Amino acid sequence: MTRRLLLSYLSLAALVLLCLEIPLGFVYSRGERERVVNAAKDEAESVSAYAALSLAAGRAERDLPGRVAHCAERIGGKVVIVDAAGTLLAASHRLDPGMSGTLAARPGIAAALRGTSTVDVRTSTIGGVEYLSVAAPVGQEARPVGAVWLTVPTRTVHERVHHVWLLLALGGFAVLTAVAVVGFAFARWAGRPIRELEQATHDLAEGGRFAPVTITKGPPEVRSLAAAFNHTAARFAHLLASQRAFAGEASHQLKTPLAALRLRLENLEPDIAARARGSLTAAVTETDRLARMVEHLLAMARLEEHAAIPATVDLGAVCAERHRTWQPLFAREDVSLVLFAGSVGPVLAVPGAVEQIMDNLLSNALRASPAGSTVTIELRLHAPSRRALRDSRPRWVDLHVTDEGPGMTEEQRARAFDRFWRAPGAPKGGTGLGLALVQRLAHASGGEAALRAAATGGLDVVIRLPSARPPGEGTPGPGGDRPRRPRREAPALPA
Repeated sequence: MTRRLLLSYLSLAALVLLCLEIPLGFVYSRGERERVVNAAKDEAESVSAYAALSLAAGRAERDLPGRVAHCAERIGGKVVIVDAAGTLLAASHRLDPGMSGTLAARPGIAAALRGTSTVDVRTSTIGGVEYLSVAAPVGQEARPVGAVWLTVPTRTVHERVHHVWLLLALGGFAVLTAVAVVGFAFARWAGRPIRELEQATHDLAEGGRFAPVTITKGPPEVRSLAAAFNHTAARFAHLLASQRAFAGEASHQLKTPLAALRLRLENLEPDIAARARGSLTAAVTETDRLARMVEHLLAMARLEEHAAIPATVDLGAVCAERHRTWQPLFAREDVSLVLFAGSVGPVLAVPGAVEQIMDNLLSNALRASPAGSTVTIELRLHAPSRRALRDSRPRWVDLHVTDEGPGMTEEQRARAFDRFWRAPGAPKGGTGLGLALVQRLAHASGGEAALRAAATGGLDVVIRLPSARPPGEGTPGPGGDRPRRPRREAPALPA
């Protein structure tokens, strides 16, 4: 903003200076030209009058040479006087013999001998006089008895005009410098509240932290904007805090009654008739489902409350640990759990996110898998081609959890990440929050989540996480690591 304001001030000042100084320079040049021409004409008329008196008194040969020399010295030019026949009477400088005989043929002298005063002026591109000669008749215009031819050097005029143009340019530069200094100070003064508002907006967007912006200086419009921002940000922070508090407190408050309810249902089992045990089992199952839903809500509330920074996580080690943990549960349901963990290296993820993602995906896969089927955990390195690896594109690690269950249609996969949504005919016990939590954890880690149709007919859940290795780095070897490059967004995963 400071740069834009400063450029606008300088542009406006430069436009005003150009509109003022250029016409002023041309006006001065034209005035100087007219002054020189008028001075030469007055001098020529003065010499002409003196020559007429000298000719009338018969003292031309005695008086004219001194007068011509004096006039030429005063104006710094040359003066020539001829009689009616064009014969040279007096000259301020030595003339060539050939030139003396052709004076009457010169246009200016010829016109003066006919009784007409002439001025020959040629101007340069900036209006300065380049060449000036004046011819005036001696005596009455009807019957001139001679002519005066006067030439004036123009170097002084050129220098004076150029000097004025230089002064105008220096003056304009000085004005622009002053405008730049004053404009920069004003732009900083006007932009400081905007920068404070920008910083406060970034703080509010990144972590939800709100600190009122105190702006007592600056334009009235900016102060009004700051007041509106403080009001809006305060309401936003209050709503966000209320939402977090409600989700967290409600989840915490529900956990204890649900645990007590499940305990009471289990205590009723000895007193329930055989025909009612199915209803009791269904009630316990729904209680467990409600407890898991509360846990998921609590996890989401914590994720929204604490914007954790992704850290380096050994994905292969986490997958191996969760595989060992879930293996007995899968074996009890007669479902095979297979792990294919290649050398994919570490990934960037929110602390604890990979464990929660794996638990939710394996729980869903176990409920959807029939007896005798297989659930596969596979890690794949998603890297560009070798030529592209030399560029700045990063690598990503894909975590695949594939089951052999009934799968989902394309429309169902498009809605599977919505909160509380469950596919028609889905096994009982689900909450509709597991995949929503998985997607939020993947996004918080800088990755993406997607659902695909598996080749075996089930569902292939793909979690793409950014690799912690620098972009363009191959598998570490004797040659060492390659230099780091900036991270980029995760490439989109097809649904």
